[in-house]
Amino acid sequence: MSGRLPAWQRRAINVAALRDEARRVLPRAIFDFVDGGAGDEVTLRRNESAFDAVSLLPRPLQGAASRDLSMTLMGQKLALPLMVGPTGLAGLLWPDGELASARAAAAAGTAYCLSHASVCTLEELAGSGAAPRWAQTYIYKDREFTREIAERSAAAGYDALVVTVDTQLVGNRERDVRNGFLIPPRLSAGEIARMAFKLPWLLRMRSSIPKITFGNYKRPGDGEDFTALAERMLTLADPGSTWRDIEWLRGVWHGPLILKGILHPADAIEAVANGVDGVIVSNHGGRQMDGAAAALDALPGVAEAIDGRASVLLDGGIRRGSHIIKALALGADCCLIGRPQFWGLAVGGEAGVAHVFDIFCRELDLAMGLSGLSAIDEINGDMLLPGNLGNPL
Repeated sequence: MSGRLPAWQRRAINVAALRDEARRVLPRAIFDFVDGGAGDEVTLRRNESAFDAVSLLPRPLQGAASRDLSMTLMGQKLALPLMVGPTGLAGLLWPDGELASARAAAAAGTAYCLSHASVCTLEELAGSGAAPRWAQTYIYKDREFTREIAERSAAAGYDALVVTVDTQLVGNRERDVRNGFLIPPRLSAGEIARMAFKLPWLLRMRSSIPKITFGNYKRPGDGEDFTALAERMLTLADPGSTWRDIEWLRGVWHGPLILKGILHPADAIEAVANGVDGVIVSNHGGRQMDGAAAALDALPGVAEAIDGRASVLLDGGIRRGSHIIKALALGADCCLIGRPQFWGLAVGGEAGVAHVFDIFCRELDLAMGLSGLSAIDEINGDMLLPGNLGNPL
């Protein structure tokens, strides 16, 4: 049966191998956009290496003959403690990329968060029926546009609103600068010519590329192109936003409100004080402030500050099923993935993202069985080697 699988699926036995497949099929500028980080990419590397510093203490004689990977997050049952985080411009990797990823997440029994910078609109994703679905936004200079996104999300039946707070300024993503892959793009003639060598991607995307846009920034009747919409998006971010804006948005959005980009315990305490339902411990995948703490290293301090008063999620560096166990043992309720689902999307569309979830489910189930765990709620700090808990702040 394995002989009938696509070649990429036979080769991609883990997430790292899937990254290699994505590098093979994507134009360099697009692969680097997905894969790269800010500055010297120190934080990007820390996000992954932080998991190596955490050791598990398996207890094999606990009768874990069967394992239940499911859990409940904000009142919704998920098949596993892993969901897709907001990742912009998925439609550059595969036609209707956001819709493909959302369908794969729904089929896997978990949630999908739509990026503010998606190619499709909030309404188009909602029309696919994929659920649970979350929407991401910012606190914009134009507060009425923030209100508009929140109200559109509510009208389209989104289950939660994620406010990303660490992109008030755009990070120094030097791979993108070298490639000319900026917002708006300024690709060199040579870089455009090199895209032609990625023929399968080019053939797949030939009818979609002219339609690439930032769907949520385009108003009915707009005739603006991708470049104009990108420039509009860049002028909307507000580096002057404060906790008063979160308090205001809490009064606008009546569903679960989640802040993404929390690393400091004091900010976690402020989030709870402002009525936030969850925080995502994240450094934006190392794409914003190089030198920031690894998400996993910041997690214990944030979880302790939250003290069960809100949900705690981890975003950054999840590449193995055992990483999920380590994150939950350090205080997370659930984890998010960004790049892994992009790599899967690049090589196989919906099937590629489904393969990502298959990998994580298989690895998580195996790690739980070898650890003596029968259910997700059995994961706690007791299964970590004392004195070897990474580099908590």
